[in-house]
Amino acid sequence: MVAEVTKTLEGEGFNVKTINLDDYRIEGCRGCEACSDGSSCIIDDGMTDIYPMISEADALILGSPTYFYNVTSDMKAFIDRTYCLMHFHPDDRSVWTSETEVRGTKHAVTVAVCEQQDIADMGFTSRTMELTLQALGYRVVENVRGLHMFGPDEASEYPEILDTSRKAGIRLARMLTTIRELRSGIDG
Repeated sequence: MVAEVTKTLEGEGFNVKTINLDDYRIEGCRGCEACSDGSSCIIDDGMTDIYPMISEADALILGSPTYFYNVTSDMKAFIDRTYCLMHFHPDDRSVWTSETEVRGTKHAVTVAVCEQQDIADMGFTSRTMELTLQALGYRVVENVRGLHMFGPDEASEYPEILDTSRKAGIRLARMLTTIRELRSGIDG
């Protein structure tokens, strides 16, 4: 499903970099707050390579299967480690923003799968990714959800979910194209 979104973006002329979190060693957040002064995370692991990719990307596509009503442990570690991209007022932690908001809203798509037939059994998978992205200053243009899928490449057996994934890619591409056109008109 993620591949359908990215293939659609590539077909629209966008450069896409796909990473698999399994290929990176990502420790969980320690809650040390060393990043709270506006600096980066002090943990030197796979996220050190991922942070620049996040910063440079115009959009993110996050995908996760459902593991016991939520995202995988790899996705959860990734999400927790994006906390360092948040900035809090030193005297009032209820006042916060993100680097993305400061630089300008970016956009995202989430993709979640679940082996059960009922969307309720997906639990928090889709919502966890969506809320995290929103907190980081992303506008989530689509949440793609696929049910009754367990094995790898099983989505290929469901043409309707692949079509939904392609439509999410088209919508994201249109959003990015519109932004580029507006920026060139403003700057030009």
